[in-house]
Amino acid sequence: MNKKVPTLVGAGIGLALFLAVALLPAMLYGGYAGLLLAGGIFGSPVQPTLLPRILIVFGMGMGVVAVGSLFAVLGAVSGAAVGALTSITVRKPAAEQSAASR
Repeated sequence: MNKKVPTLVGAGIGLALFLAVALLPAMLYGGYAGLLLAGGIFGSPVQPTLLPRILIVFGMGMGVVAVGSLFAVLGAVSGAAVGALTSITVRKPAAEQSAASR
């Protein structure tokens, strides 16, 4: 359980950083990708009907999920790395190890 804590903290920090920095750009670029998809399917210029709007909102959602998961994974990896680098393993003397194994 102790090895999971730095990973979870890193993922939480990554998600908080995502909410602070990258939420709006992810929605913007995802919406633009949805608009390009709708333009490719329904023709350009896109008329504001139901199906193109659904595609644009789908693109926005996919952009948010993709970038949010990227931030969470990178935060978890960095948290695990910091946890691995800062963990100190204390070696017991050989006499105590042999006594403990009996």
